[in-house]
Amino acid sequence: MKKEPLVLSFDFGTQSVRAILFNKSGETLGKVKLEFNPYFSLNPGWAEQNSEVYWEKFCEASQLLRTHEPELWEDIEAVVVTTIRDTCVCMDRDGKVLRPIILWLDQREIESVGDRIKSSKKSMLKMVNMYETAELQCRVSACNWIHDNEPEIFNQIFKYLMLSGFITYKLTDKMIDSVAAQCAHIPFDYKNKEWQSDTALTSCLFDVKRAHMPELVEPGEVLGFITEKASEETGIPVGLKVIATGSDKGCETLGTGVIGNDAASLSFGTTATVQFSTDKYIEPQPFAPAYPAVLNGKYNPEIQIYRGYWMLTWFKKEFAEKECKQALKKGVSAEKLLNERLREIPAGCEGLILQPYWSPGLKMPNAKGAILGFSDVHTRVHVYRAIIEGIGFGLYDGLKTLEKRTGNRIKRVMVSGGGSQSDEICQITADIFGVPVQKVQTYETSALGSAITAFTAIGMYDSFESAVRGMVRVSKEYSPNMEEHKIYEEIYQKVYKKIYPANHKLYNEIAGILKRKK
Repeated sequence: MKKEPLVLSFDFGTQSVRAILFNKSGETLGKVKLEFNPYFSLNPGWAEQNSEVYWEKFCEASQLLRTHEPELWEDIEAVVVTTIRDTCVCMDRDGKVLRPIILWLDQREIESVGDRIKSSKKSMLKMVNMYETAELQCRVSACNWIHDNEPEIFNQIFKYLMLSGFITYKLTDKMIDSVAAQCAHIPFDYKNKEWQSDTALTSCLFDVKRAHMPELVEPGEVLGFITEKASEETGIPVGLKVIATGSDKGCETLGTGVIGNDAASLSFGTTATVQFSTDKYIEPQPFAPAYPAVLNGKYNPEIQIYRGYWMLTWFKKEFAEKECKQALKKGVSAEKLLNERLREIPAGCEGLILQPYWSPGLKMPNAKGAILGFSDVHTRVHVYRAIIEGIGFGLYDGLKTLEKRTGNRIKRVMVSGGGSQSDEICQITADIFGVPVQKVQTYETSALGSAITAFTAIGMYDSFESAVRGMVRVSKEYSPNMEEHKIYEEIYQKVYKKIYPANHKLYNEIAGILKRKK
């Protein structure tokens, strides 16, 4: 006998999958998290993964959760899936995966754009000062690399699916996906939320065309139903609805309750991001798209810090052997010990400033990371705090850009992702931004955002807005120390904002030297 309707929500990160049972109040009633190696690399800068890894871990997580919560399993009313972005799967007509998946982390580029951009379109792109950006997008698009280097594979592509679309296919036997999951180097019209025509100005940037792309539905619509084969492998009951949601970052924004124009969503993940919710389509930067929001009718303009909180993993691996050994003895994480030491270092790290461009962004393809201001007072803990402050400055800079472009005035910031579990990091963020930082009842906000979509779709709420009110609760708030904010604001205005302009010529020189060396 069913007690209350539940939603089974799956969330694929770069290196783990989580299966979570939510009730209509947004409470977690069961959870399984499984980690896996994020990628393999056949060449420097490559990042690939076999599709079987994702599906096998999905099935394992589902079956484990079923084993842990057998009494709740029959209460599931719907299934939702959210995944990482810009990670696409090549499928043939028979549903066979043609090659390993190229992840969003992959850094390969095609050797030459060649004649992809015809002279007429090249002139139009140059007229709007968009050609260099367009050329970069063309060079880094995974589908173009496959076209140039693996033509025998490319010619077999029937559908080019996001990872979310691939998982949906495995569950429902349908090559279909959500409008709000299409965040990748693909021929998608973000403003009108549909596939580009093959004659659109920027369709020439991608060798996959409209015919290669799947059917799309709006968030909240039914993608399909669990098949018998999927049920055998996952343990999910046959016939359950699979509901369309959105990408991981978009679901996080919804899961933190950022649906109005007075709040921003910060994601402290492998890629750190700041997102707004807007009623109108507003590009976060010139010629960079705003993504369709999970909340119907809205958009999510976003600024990214690539390799954001991955940098803490990098620091731990390269510099924190001592804390790693201590953590093993104490049965805690090395991050917990490092975060406790953040309190030893004052705001501004006694003059040590970090620019977090460990991977370059769209508008700064040759940018490099930089640490400025070393002196004999600095320790590795200073460097650790400088990384956190540097990511904070990068996100703050993104927020200021989005405020200027959207006209929104942000009064509070919602945080989610692994870094948000640290009180110290959240307080530093509040001090940098100068507004309250809030957390909701779970840091699994991407899975929660998906569940909000499903509960609305099955009629438990009459709108996304009412679902957010019923399922999202602020659990903790960090008030900014305005004296420290003044220090951070002065560093941001007088130092941080000037680091890239002062060094971009040197970054270009480095890039040129490295290219000649190859």
